[in-house]
Formats: sequence, structure tokens, C-alpha cells
Amino acid sequence: RGGSTETGRALKYILHKGFPGGRNSSVPEVLIIISDGKSQGSTAVPAMQVKERHITVFAVGIKFPKWEELHVLASEPPERHLLFAGDADDAANGLYSTLSDPVCTATAPGCKVESHPCERRTLETVKELAGNYVCWKGSKQPNAVQASLCPFVRWKRVLIKHPSRCFRTVCPDPCDSQPCQNGGTCVPEGLDRYHCLCVLGYGADVHCAAKLSLECGVDLLFLMDSSAGVTLEGFLRFKAFLKRFLQAMVGQDSPVSVGVAQYDDDVKIPIELGRHKDTFSLMKSIDALNFSGGRTLTGRALQYIAQHGFRSTPVFADVQDDLPRVVVLLTDSKSQDSVAEAAKYAMDQNLFLIGVGSSFMRAELTTVTGNPQQTIVYSDPQDLFNRIPELQRKICSVGSPEGCQAQSLDLAFAVDASSGVGLENFLRLRRFVRSSCLHFVINRDVTQIALVIYGSKAHTVFALDTHTSNSAVLQAIDQVPFLGDSASAGSALLHVYSDVMTVQKGARPGVNKVVVLLTNGGGVQDAAAPAQQLRHNGILVFVVVIGDAERDTLLRVAGSPNYLVHVSSYEDLQYYQGLIIERICEEARSPVNLCKPNPCMNQGVCILGPGSYRCECHGWEGPHCETRVLRGDSPRSPALAPRSHMQWSPRALQHFSRALQHSKRQ
Repeated sequence: RGGSTETGRALKYILHKGFPGGRNSSVPEVLIIISDGKSQGSTAVPAMQVKERHITVFAVGIKFPKWEELHVLASEPPERHLLFAGDADDAANGLYSTLSDPVCTATAPGCKVESHPCERRTLETVKELAGNYVCWKGSKQPNAVQASLCPFVRWKRVLIKHPSRCFRTVCPDPCDSQPCQNGGTCVPEGLDRYHCLCVLGYGADVHCAAKLSLECGVDLLFLMDSSAGVTLEGFLRFKAFLKRFLQAMVGQDSPVSVGVAQYDDDVKIPIELGRHKDTFSLMKSIDALNFSGGRTLTGRALQYIAQHGFRSTPVFADVQDDLPRVVVLLTDSKSQDSVAEAAKYAMDQNLFLIGVGSSFMRAELTTVTGNPQQTIVYSDPQDLFNRIPELQRKICSVGSPEGCQAQSLDLAFAVDASSGVGLENFLRLRRFVRSSCLHFVINRDVTQIALVIYGSKAHTVFALDTHTSNSAVLQAIDQVPFLGDSASAGSALLHVYSDVMTVQKGARPGVNKVVVLLTNGGGVQDAAAPAQQLRHNGILVFVVVIGDAERDTLLRVAGSPNYLVHVSSYEDLQYYQGLIIERICEEARSPVNLCKPNPCMNQGVCILGPGSYRCECHGWEGPHCETRVLRGDSPRSPALAPRSHMQWSPRALQHFSRALQHSKRQ
């Protein structure tokens, strides 16, 4: 409203008029005076009269009050009734805290008023002597002046601080009990409610409780870098990541057997595989791991783990030896020894390698795993913890085959080994085929793989029915020679059609079939017709071309842009592996024609029936026209064939039965 500050008059008005709308004398009366404390009139007498009326007076000084006057106004004891606030909002907060205890009963349950040291401030205007200066004064003599030294003063505003005690209302924080688990952040909502902000990987549970789990059955060994290159900070970060991952994933009933190894110059396995049966004891053992700080010898560590990490000992007596074996490498330091040979040795022992590290480690981790799809990189320390779900998926992609791995498939690779590719690039193609095979379960019942290399002529390295395990296929791929002559992709595809994808060489009726042609684009001019012949017989042709090549010709070979992948360089080939595997898997899940390719041998004709097929033979007999009719005998139908010709092996009968069932489902 403006005007002068007449606090005394305001108190007299209260004494005269009372509290408008007030109730009876049983209700406490509280007077709150908010002022800068600089009244133009006297306040002592009215303040005393107000207190004699048993009115509790709170004096709130705003900004720079005159504390002597506020002391006169406030009730006793002054430290409980004299408040200071920098602005009106502060005044309201302080009043709430102070009024809650002595006057009001609306304090929230569990809250209390407590005092704390503080200081009160006031801004005073003081007179300060500036010095003596010559001044002119009047003289007793007429028409004369007198010179003299006069004192000069100046007015100065001084901020004066007064030590005091302040009061505040303290209520229990709903987050004091730390209700959020697994690194979640508790955010209070008022005095008694809260919500948890959970880190990625801990589901939508209100308390960030573990929701993910490793429901797949694997033997899981973490190999943790403890060298000087990773630093103590990095080592502790990996420990925290490991604990958070295992707390989220491994429960009491988890089928996972876990071990932890750490390395620098030396390799130790402080937590042997399968030793701990509960998460609590596992966490204590992880906490006990110590940083060592030697050289970074990742290659040596991988070789040691391949030899000693999964040994069957009495400690592991209840661990199933047939579970997939997974090694998760946690490193953030370049290796000081070679990792390529050691990683190859580990994979030869049927170990599935997954690499985890920061982004600058991507190339080395890919060398270790042999596949960028098995590499996890993070951009900053917090991003590492965001990779928990991704690591879980990669681990369980081995232990619980899904999608492509669980589908029956006959797969052939046709690899260009000509001089146009060159030895160095041929070795890259060979590594690509090798790492691709890791995505399939290789046996007679699921995936069969054949490998053909070609120059001017094609050669079968191994047929579909040659190898029945992943390790056997991987070892055979490592022995594939470089040819070095001119290239003819057409002869390679004809060879696949006539000498690979046949019943005689292990092709299974009722199973989808795919040929992956790896080429630099040379020698493909004669490949369109053989590729069309393969497609006509139900065999998909997938073309992967590296480098510059004529797209129109390659499209005729692939038959569709969906089955043509163009890669700019051999170094980039590994980054397309996921896409290629995904396309192959789509084909593995598509409906199958039991008569394509023709399961009947010796020019027999396949006759498709409802959910089955039969072979119509000419000069031959047997279920697939596999037995020549001797001179003088008349051909017999398969149903009347001699008993000796009808005795299929149990495995062949099993495949045939599955093919019929698959066809009926389609």
C-alpha cells in the first residue's frame, strides 16, 4: 500500500478490534508480524500490551530488518519467535517449520522441529568521519571571513551479521529406507510416497527387482581384465557390472553354472565354474577379487581358459558336460600379445566367445569372437550397464537355440578361390564361412552344411552328410586350400545342383535348401542358368558379392534383390553376417515342397501326394529308385519291393517321417 511503517499503530488496532472472526478463548491466538523492523513510531508499549493478552507474537524480519525492534515485538523466548527471511517465500517456509511444534498440531506424522546454527543480517546506515577539511566561517569583523578546519562525515550502509539459531521442520524421507534395488534411484513424492527410476535391464518392477533371467542352460565363465591398461577404475567398473548382471540374471533355480577368471601376466580362476549355488555367496566372492595391474596378455588368457576353465573336476561333479560353454571377455585394454590364434584355439574347443569393451576395442574384440554380432561395445561407463539385456540375449542364443538354429536346413557355401580374389581375401572369406557356421546347430537332425570352392572348376571340400558336429565342420574349414586360377561361378552352381544337393550326398527330403555364393563378381556371366535350375528345384540361391560388380548380371543369378547382398570391401564383410544369417533363417522357416529337389534317384519321377510323396521308377526300384532291376525281373512298385530293399536305417526313417509331418503342417 505504500506509506510509512507504523507498527505501533497496527498493534493498537489489533488490541482494539481483536481478531476478526475469532473463536472463544480456548483457541490459541497467534499474531505474525512481517516487517523490515523500522517503525516510525514507538512499539514497546503496544507490544507489551499484546503479550499481556496472551497472544503469541512471531516477528519476521524481511531482507535487512532492525533486530532491536523485532526483539521487542517477539514473544519469549525470542529464538523461537524471531524469524528472518530473505523474501516472502522464505518467510512462509520458516513460519511453517516454527509454528508446527509450539502451536499447530497438523505436523505430518514422524516430522519434528529441530534447531540449527544460522546468522541473521541487518543493513544499518552509520555515520563515518571522512576527515577534516578547510572550510570558511563567518568572522566578527564586517566584510571578512575566517578559514578553519571542519570535520566532514559520510553515511555508509553496513551489513551486520548476528549469530543465532534457526528452526526447521524435518520429516523422514520416504527414500531413507533405500527401497530401490539394483542401482535404481529413489525419487520422493511428498512426505510418504516415492517412485524408483530403474537402470536398463531391471524391468518395470516398482522396486527395480530383477525381472530378466538366464533361463537358458549354459556353462558361463567371465574372463575379466585386471591389467594395468584397464586401470583400477576400469576393473572396479567391470566388477560392478558383473555383480549387477548376475544379480539380475542368476536366481536360485537358474540352470546356469557361473565362474569368474581374471588375468594380466597370469591367469587366475578365483571363482571356479559351478562352485557357488546361491547369489549371496557369489557376490561375496566377486567382492573379494583384487586388482593386480600387470601386462595385458589377452591371448594367453584365452588359451589358458580353453585348456583349464571348463575342466571336469570333483568341484564340477553336478555340472552337465553337454551344456554349451560360453566365455564372456571383459576388457578395456589392447592386448600385448596375439589374440587371433588363441581365439581360434578356444573356438576349436567348442567355446562360444562374447567380447565386451569400450568402442575403441571393437576391432580387437571382433578378432577374438570372430563375429561382430558377438561383440558388445559401450560408449561411456553408464552405457556399459545398459548392455545387460543385450548380453543376456547373446548368451542365451547359444544355450537355447531359437529361430534358425532350431530349424532343419541343408546349407551349402560356394566360395570363390580364384586368383581374382587373392590369397589374403580368400582367407577372409574362409573366416566368414567359419564364423557363420557358429550360428547353426550342426547335426543330422537340424542343420547340415556343405562347402564347395571353385576356380575354373568346382571342388567339394565336404558334403552335407560328411560332418555331424560344429567342431568337425570348423576344423575342416581351416584346411580349405586356395586354388588361384580363373573363376567360373556357373560351374560351381552346376556342381552344387548335381553333386551336392542330392539325396545320394546327404540332402534330406522335406528340408529347405540354401546355397550361399561368395564371389567378387568375376566369372558370374555363366551362372544365371544354373542358378535358375537350382531355384526351379526348390533351392534358394543367395549371392554375396564383394567389391564392384555388374548388378544386372548378379540380379539374374540371385533371382531377386532380396537375395543379393553387395559388400564394399572384404574387411566389411563381417558386418553383413547378421543380415545374411537372418535371410537364410527366413528361408529355413518357409513351407517346403517334398518333391523339390527331386528325392528320386536314377531319373525317377516324384509324385506328390497329400502330405507325402512316392517315386515312380523306370528300370529301378526301392523307395527312391535306388536299386537296379536285374535282367529278367520286372520293375516293382515301392510298396512291393523286396524286404531287403525296404529296410531303411532308423535315421533315414526318422528323417522321412519328419519330412512327411512337416509337409502336413504346411
